Amino acid sequence: MIVGSDISRYPNTPRPTCRGYLHKRTQSAILKGWRKRWFVLKHNGYLQYYKHKKDEGKSRPLEVTKLEGAEIGVDTSLGKPFVFKCIPQTGNRIFYFCATSNQEMKRWLEAMDKAVHP
Repeated sequence: MIVGSDISRYPNTPRPTCRGYLHKRTQSAILKGWRKRWFVLKHNGYLQYYKHKKDEGKSRPLEVTKLEGAEIGVDTSLGKPFVFKCIPQTGNRIFYFCATSNQEMKRWLEAMDKAVHP
């Protein structure tokens, strides 16, 4: 596995398609709400996230999800601006993400759309 910090030693390794902070909706039995996480959409169509930006390349992602064939789109059901969702083909989970701006949301949706339809 090639991690982000090794990019200079492996110049032909494709850079991630999209990366940045998004808020992810948490719906566990104990915690509910939105958590800020560092997301990385890899060139191979896998979306992974970390607790902090500095964790990328240093620790394992908190979760990795394959986006190919997933359903993605804007979501207005939560009454919050810049929210979009992702429903992967595998598993029975819906991810809700919240961007900081409409421009940021569009950037992520475009990148994810390319991963959904490689």
